[in-house]
Amino acid sequence: MFKVKAKRATKLGDYKYNPSDKSHKITVNNDLNTYSFLITYLHEVAHLITYKQFGRKVLPHGTEWKSNFKNITLPMLSTAVFPDDVLRKLANYIKNPKASSCNDHHLMKALNAYEENDSTFLSDVAVGATFKLGARAFKKESLRRTRFVCQEVSTGRKYLISRTALVELV
Repeated sequence: MFKVKAKRATKLGDYKYNPSDKSHKITVNNDLNTYSFLITYLHEVAHLITYKQFGRKVLPHGTEWKSNFKNITLPMLSTAVFPDDVLRKLANYIKNPKASSCNDHHLMKALNAYEENDSTFLSDVAVGATFKLGARAFKKESLRRTRFVCQEVSTGRKYLISRTALVELV
């Protein structure tokens, strides 16, 4: 079964197996652009293939899933399917895919160019600048590996926020 779902804050898509009726279900968020939607769909199909081959005996994003994701994505690596900027980043990403395409900063930036929003990646915000993430305001501080230390304006508390977080400048 395949379903397109309303936007979910914590995931772009999902694969589930129901042992009671032996059914498989893939969901993908409806707010994704065409290219993000396709990549997410392929990600979830790779889970389905991996489950059919190995059951629950392997890690969800282990070598078996990575191999299946590569195998079903490789035929799609074409300018007939993806624009050149996304194609190059996706080709690099599938060399060692992560649990989420959101973890690849370069791929996320390429995909975001096709979104209809005015958001900015936190990585593009100047250090010391104030931004909004949801309803909360933060001040950007230093980078720690892949996340920025940011101070919440109202409380002074510090948080680690992904550099790929989409924020609004204040």
